[in-house]
Amino acid sequence: MEWLIDAFEPAFMQRALIGSLVAVVATSLVGTWVVLRGLAFLGDALAHGVIPGIALAVLWGFSPIIGAFVAAAVMGGLVSVVSNRTSVREDTAIGLLFVGMLSLGIVIVSQARSFSTEVTALLFGDVLGVSAADIQSQAIAAVVVVVTTIVLYRPFLALTFNRDKAHTLGMRPQLAQTALLAMLALSIVASFQAIGTLLVFGLLVGPPATASLMARRVPVIMVVSMLWGSLAVVSGLLISFHYGTAGGATIAGFSVAQFFVVLAISEVVDAMRQPTASVAVG
Repeated sequence: MEWLIDAFEPAFMQRALIGSLVAVVATSLVGTWVVLRGLAFLGDALAHGVIPGIALAVLWGFSPIIGAFVAAAVMGGLVSVVSNRTSVREDTAIGLLFVGMLSLGIVIVSQARSFSTEVTALLFGDVLGVSAADIQSQAIAAVVVVVTTIVLYRPFLALTFNRDKAHTLGMRPQLAQTALLAMLALSIVASFQAIGTLLVFGLLVGPPATASLMARRVPVIMVVSMLWGSLAVVSGLLISFHYGTAGGATIAGFSVAQFFVVLAISEVVDAMRQPTASVAVG
């Protein structure tokens, strides 16, 4: 118990815990739709797509959150325009913009040599440096994500399982798609301070994917995802504090490892049930 208490006694660890848990709320809600709709590639691309905005913010001296959100909005908008206005498939549009935005970000970062340490922290996260102001911004973003999820739950659900039926029911799937992309961008922006833009993908996909192995109903997946995400946060921070590992990377690593642990257990359970079922049939 002391091992647990000692880790979260410092104020900076308490802020890291709160900030990361708030990030889990946003990423779990949005990540559930990402996993169910098969938009993992888009989520990964969007997480990398904010790098130019962050790099410009550091270089020009304005808020990285604003830079990240503008870059995410631009990329999300361009994906929609290219996929809806041309014959190019959506995954091709995502791939093109992924490479383009990442290349632009690297070019900008290369010009900000005196800011290399700060840029590195923004890209890979500085969970132990989360401030009260960061938590406040994250909380606002999380509230927006929660409210949007509740208000647009039915359009999102229809869009996820049957886009044509959603259109028939007058739910305007294209508008729902735009809202989902905006939520995805917002959740990434709200989380990058804690675990970094390159590692936010772990929380965005890991816990929801793990939850989808255990549940079928969307609200249940969201709740279970938050539980797995919270476990990854606590475990990652504990390991980071006691063994000096990178906090954001450790959290992201746990969120991915959980999926494979649950998957392995599921496979073992299914294998144990099969002989029983065969005997019952015989």
